[in-house]
Amino acid sequence: MLEAVVFDFDGLVMDSEWIIYEAAAAAFAQEGHSLSVSAWATIVGTNSNDDETWWPRLCAAAGVVGFERVVFEGIYNGPAEAAARRSGLLALPALPGVETLIDAATAAGVPLAVASSSSTDWLQTNLVRLGLRSRFGAIVGSDQVGGIGKPAPDVYLKACANLGAEPNGCVALEDSAHGIRAAQAAGMRAVAVPSRITLHNNFATADLVVDSLRDLSLDRLASLVAHAPR
Repeated sequence: MLEAVVFDFDGLVMDSEWIIYEAAAAAFAQEGHSLSVSAWATIVGTNSNDDETWWPRLCAAAGVVGFERVVFEGIYNGPAEAAARRSGLLALPALPGVETLIDAATAAGVPLAVASSSSTDWLQTNLVRLGLRSRFGAIVGSDQVGGIGKPAPDVYLKACANLGAEPNGCVALEDSAHGIRAAQAAGMRAVAVPSRITLHNNFATADLVVDSLRDLSLDRLASLVAHAPR
């Protein structure tokens, strides 16, 4: 029995990761460095605030040496840059298939949650803006679990607990390999829906990989739980 469906947010509910990537690439370029999509994809889904390896891993993937994180953040978080980025992000629509799947789950009485490495405030702001907040029984950002982001399972475990659902009866919908790892570490089935950034990730361990949320149905998600090893 499908007990609940838990959505990631950035890159899955809306295409926010692309705007964030473009801003990061611009900050790299300002200092004479290049940041490819495939390099950025290595850290998508994590929380840079709690992961000390985030910056060195990104620089290694980008082949960049001698670029200090404090310099990057000074450019990336500049007042004009941050304002423009936020304006663009707050104009994004929900991605195709999001509302259809939410409608189907709601009609079937399947509880829904969001579990993300982003902050709860960011999730709430955008879910309200998109008219989706009331559809979710639980909204869990990494700030609710001590700032611990994915690939740790904490946000998924809390989302399931808040819904009163057992993780092995739940399916997580994710766009990143780090998110897939987090969901599976929590004991959930995990569906990968790669974005134009995370298509560079390795999704070999995902229980299912689809091109879009439009390719999913509740029956398909329920079958993942029904055939999961116990």
